[in-house]
Amino acid sequence: MLRFTLRRVLVALSVAVTVSVASFMLLHLSGDLATAIAGPEATGAQIEAIRIQYGLDRPILAQFFAWAWNALHLDFGHSFYFRERVTDLIAARLPVTLMLGVVALAVALFVAIPLGVLAAVRRDTWIDRVALFVSVLGQAMPSFWFGLTLIMIFAVNLRWLPVSGNATWKHFVLPAVALGYYAMPAVMRLTRNGMLEVLSSDFVRTARAKGLPPRKILIRHALRNAVIPVIALAAVQFGFMLGGSIVVEAVFSLQGLGQLAWESIARNDFPVVQAIVLVLAMIYIALTLAADLLNAFLDPRLRQ
Repeated sequence: MLRFTLRRVLVALSVAVTVSVASFMLLHLSGDLATAIAGPEATGAQIEAIRIQYGLDRPILAQFFAWAWNALHLDFGHSFYFRERVTDLIAARLPVTLMLGVVALAVALFVAIPLGVLAAVRRDTWIDRVALFVSVLGQAMPSFWFGLTLIMIFAVNLRWLPVSGNATWKHFVLPAVALGYYAMPAVMRLTRNGMLEVLSSDFVRTARAKGLPPRKILIRHALRNAVIPVIALAAVQFGFMLGGSIVVEAVFSLQGLGQLAWESIARNDFPVVQAIVLVLAMIYIALTLAADLLNAFLDPRLRQ
């Protein structure tokens, strides 16, 4: 287990370094940052002054190492637009995005796992067909369109829930459903396939031959083994949700990290964009590493 953990940690660190280099280079190679910061009305002298002020006149490698060293100390500089420390902006917005991601993942798991179990137990019946239809629909439906539909039905027509904001728990219901529905198809299909494989295994047939109750076989033996791959998928989907929350937060006006990224991209606030990309990537890498280690702990065969 120790060797497996060290290998996974080394892979995670290499991916983290690659992501940090890529995020820095893509922003700096996309154009002249000094011109973008100064604006179209700036003169050549003003652009040159901004280039010197923000250290953009230094070699690109020197800029990267200085940025990476500061990032290791959680210092991402100051926002060009908000005139605040980027660390403070992210610290204020990140809890909203994390809350949205946790609630959305809970909604996805709460619906997808029972639906996948029912689809496996009632294979080739109308329940299985409905579950597959929901899965296909969830992948085909854009999250922004689904979010607008939820607003029209539950906020505008029925007036059960608020349209936008993040003041109370009610403000997270519609965004969590819109974001969680995106993760439901993959979780449901993986649960269904895992249950079908486990239900046809020898130890399940042995349990049936011993006369164990069907519910006990289903929950204690079948579901317990089939849900192991769902753990890794849930961690990956949670990372996708954090990265894909930009659209949902924009639709529902949630003041989270996704909304901050949208505002920063529109206003050429490059330090904020860089920091958000790095923070979300680090969270995703950490979640993937945790899922791999947990799966290896639960299933020793994966350590080989």
